[in-house]
Amino acid sequence: MYPAVLALFPLLLTVLAHKEAITAEEKEIQRSLRNAAYHCAPAVGDFTAARKRAFAQKALGQAGMPGLPGYDELFAQEMLAGIDGPTPDGDFLSCAPVQDTHIENNTCVLTPEVTEGPYYHIRGHPIRQNIAEYQDGLLLLLDIGVIDVETCQPVPNVLVDIWLANATGHYAGHPEPAPHLVDEQPQVGGARSGLLSKFPRTNDHETFLRGAWATDRNGVAQFTSIFPGYYTGRATHIHTKVFPEWTTHPENNTFTAGRLAHVGQFFFEDDINLAVDKMHPYTENPIRHTRGRTRNWRDSLNIFEDSHRNGYNPVFKTHLLGGVVAQGVVAYITMGVNMSASYENWWQG
Repeated sequence: MYPAVLALFPLLLTVLAHKEAITAEEKEIQRSLRNAAYHCAPAVGDFTAARKRAFAQKALGQAGMPGLPGYDELFAQEMLAGIDGPTPDGDFLSCAPVQDTHIENNTCVLTPEVTEGPYYHIRGHPIRQNIAEYQDGLLLLLDIGVIDVETCQPVPNVLVDIWLANATGHYAGHPEPAPHLVDEQPQVGGARSGLLSKFPRTNDHETFLRGAWATDRNGVAQFTSIFPGYYTGRATHIHTKVFPEWTTHPENNTFTAGRLAHVGQFFFEDDINLAVDKMHPYTENPIRHTRGRTRNWRDSLNIFEDSHRNGYNPVFKTHLLGGVVAQGVVAYITMGVNMSASYENWWQG
């Protein structure tokens, strides 16, 4: 059943990515898609575990003496050396059927397509790993793996594009509401409950917390960032797109997008969100003492819930870089992407 279902992924995802299964036939397709996704679960689990081991050896130090290596060293290819090699049982990422396998929520991360939101910049996203610029906040190291759900194999040389809000809940280029909406109050009730209108782009030169990087030979893209802040109506999140095709512009180190294979959002467990809330500069969030943060389960537009459809899970698995949260966090996630898919690269509301 699995090979047949996987072969049909491009067609099925085009039909069902934004549609609720209603008929018996649609529900059966959804069940088949879920089974096909779980088919890759052992591969995803091994893939993530190997990356964690490699990172721990490099970043967490030896004999209880954690220390963060230099930037170039942290992202050296040698850090992941060997994770794509064969094992005594066969290919490292072979797609074995799921049998008596405990599938942890954080190891089978195959997210559906969800809205990109109104703050993506089609032009000007830099190609870089360090996206923090001069933004203050908790050090966040992101380790994002990409596998192809049609093969269960990691995908090298695809561009992972991410963007997120700063510690006080603002996106680069969008510092203030429109003048006529300065006193706007959040939507009450309905799917848009808690949301404000989009802040216009008034600073074209700002690029903080935006960037893209190609996956390496192991299918991994790594970024240095700060932990994102929150704004009214939305749970804490990071946006992402995956481009199998793109054109670089060396003169300003940006790119023009080609085919878009995936649009999604990543989240964090509420426990770490609440811990970060107590740290400066997150305490300076202008809505901290009024509307406060939106918890995951109250995320507007049902984005957090939609991202969990069919057993998928878009929540980072996080580990402390040192003994306390303030020393920084490393966050792992693996995206299962239909590399044959093609979506429009513009916000559809």
